Amino acid sequence: MPYTAETGETSAMSVPSDSMKRLDLKSGTVGRFVATGTLTRGQYGLYRWDMPANAGGAGGHFHRSFSEAFYVLEGTPNLFNGQTWAPGAPGDFMYVPEGGIHGFRNDSPAPASMLILFAPGIAREAYFEELAEIGWSGRTMTKADWDELYARHDQVMVED
Repeated sequence: MPYTAETGETSAMSVPSDSMKRLDLKSGTVGRFVATGTLTRGQYGLYRWDMPANAGGAGGHFHRSFSEAFYVLEGTPNLFNGQTWAPGAPGDFMYVPEGGIHGFRNDSPAPASMLILFAPGIAREAYFEELAEIGWSGRTMTKADWDELYARHDQVMVED
């Protein structure tokens, strides 16, 4: 909804980097929740994703209820556009509307970093927190377990 008041308001929010929630995945990837949907009143979410060399990542998938965008900061992460995997470079951008097949991973021998933006700002951090817990705990997941997890988080896996 547009802002309709005649004058502006003091409503800007600043988030110091040391206060952002950090998520350490077993692969060595570090996620930082820069702006969660709670902070942005559900308009978008923004994460920073720092992947070490050969960290892997997310295979082909799509989402029914939100769009996603990727902006490469450093390195050459591979981005999947639904047809091909291609190395990204600093400054590259990929937008994925709802239903768009995509994926990302770092197969390179050097670290890679990118920003991930999704809209609207659903509580996407719950998905990544659960993945981290599964990795660190060593919990064994059946296909049914994975299917249930993906269904709860609007993550529809496809072949890439």
